[in-house]
Amino acid sequence: MKLAEYAEKLMGMDDSTWQRHANPWSGWSRLTVLPAIALAAWSRMLIGPWAILPAIAALAWVWLNPRLFPPPKRKDSWMTRGIFGERVWLKRGSVAIPAGHARAGTILNALSAVSGLIFVAGLIWLDLWSTLSGMALTMLLKLWFLDRMAWLYGDMEKVNAEYAAWSRSERAT
Repeated sequence: MKLAEYAEKLMGMDDSTWQRHANPWSGWSRLTVLPAIALAAWSRMLIGPWAILPAIAALAWVWLNPRLFPPPKRKDSWMTRGIFGERVWLKRGSVAIPAGHARAGTILNALSAVSGLIFVAGLIWLDLWSTLSGMALTMLLKLWFLDRMAWLYGDMEKVNAEYAAWSRSERAT
């Protein structure tokens, strides 16, 4: 869990940023991250060391994406609830979550890590099959994880006032 907390701090994910990231446009457009990273890595075949520029652009997109969109007007979309669930997941060290959700999330993250290694290997060795299969599997597992997080959020908002407030808060203007 320390790695997740470190990543959250590195990304500067405060309450305002999380609310903006909860916009479905932010969540869905985030699915472009792995293809952008793949294109950046594969571009080294064409542009050599200049491939660092698309790599920097891909990493900038990772940071910019949660900040780019306004908080959602409605908080009941599947993607919004999944992102709220990710926040619950990250707070599981201080607020316990049901064991079934913890187990499922851990398994999905472990499988995603394995598929992520396949993706990275494909990028390093410029192996198209590994790149595409690793990317597709990682994205599929991420969506499955988000589905589980939407379910987790639905369960936890019933028993935690802070979590329930996330879906009730008005849109910031």
